[in-house]
Amino acid sequence: MEWSLMRALHKGCFGFSVCRLWRECAWRKLKTRQKVAWLSSVGAAELDLGAHSLVQVVKEELEKVYIIPEMFLYFTDYESLNDRGAHCGPKRAKKKHGSETAAYLEKLLPTDCEILGLATPGIVVTPGGSASNPPMELEDGESGFALLFPKISGVKIQKFHFCKDSKNKVFDEAKLEEAGLKNNPDLRVVLIFGYDIWRHGATRFLHQVLNPLNEKNIIIAGGQVEYLVSFSSQAKSRSTDCIGVVGLALSGPQIQGATVLLDHDVCDEKTVDSAMQRLKAANIPVQNSVGLMFACLGRGEQHYKKKNVEADSFRKHFPNVPLFGFFGNGEIGCDRVVSGNFTLRECNGEKDNLLHGYTTVMTIIHFGHAK
Repeated sequence: MEWSLMRALHKGCFGFSVCRLWRECAWRKLKTRQKVAWLSSVGAAELDLGAHSLVQVVKEELEKVYIIPEMFLYFTDYESLNDRGAHCGPKRAKKKHGSETAAYLEKLLPTDCEILGLATPGIVVTPGGSASNPPMELEDGESGFALLFPKISGVKIQKFHFCKDSKNKVFDEAKLEEAGLKNNPDLRVVLIFGYDIWRHGATRFLHQVLNPLNEKNIIIAGGQVEYLVSFSSQAKSRSTDCIGVVGLALSGPQIQGATVLLDHDVCDEKTVDSAMQRLKAANIPVQNSVGLMFACLGRGEQHYKKKNVEADSFRKHFPNVPLFGFFGNGEIGCDRVVSGNFTLRECNGEKDNLLHGYTTVMTIIHFGHAK
């Protein structure tokens, strides 16, 4: 079935000529497609759309994905959205380019698709076509990726956005419950990202959000990015110009995951491989799974004196799991395995710190067996 037909069905754009039998058949077909998909871009776009190259990829490849995305999580390098150079600060030109990218993507996606977009210093991406394609650590140059989440039986994905209140120094933890991050027995994974961290008070605010989660038996993984590009399908409904924390709460008993922290002393291929062996030992199923890598921008080639060390090691142990992520300004996570009711290790405020620098957080998330 072509994407154009599925998209029209999802938006309710069928004419009366389409019979009920065909419509029911289409819905039955859609319900069988519950596998997480992705799109990625490497290098500048051939067409100048005034937006990031990821827009062209989505425009050309979305029809081939064959799912109806309910959540669209994307990351781009921030330098390509900045007309005035990499170190100019929060200039309007950068914000404008990000807004154009967000607007283009919103037009291409179903009207009720939830959207979260972030800009980062560097990108980790698996090129499109096959999950077994070698992942790439792209510390500079234009690149990006999008993860497309369809409606998955038994899985709930909620996005959240907390902005620092300049009038109140204390974070209202009741907001965590509203976002599905507290008093939620089905919560399994939290992907969490801080943005605009260069502002005064940003690190303290991130701690205020993270500390209540530190006692939960969940996977916590993410990092600190440059800025928020898009939060929802209504771009004006949330301000992106604030100190903020955004992310996704993944709930459902079928979700499994594991994270390992590559500390600053992990500095050669042998020690990286040992960390990946720990991740592999978690025995997380690889079907309908995604790998995520959140690394300090001080790591990568300058740290190892060789390109792609960590991404290549992940592929060695997970050859059929696509890997995505970014190089950022700080990492969030700790060693943890969550599989059913089993937890290998629980982050504890006395033993583990969720906020790190000069490290890499490697994660694998399983969304259940795709039908």
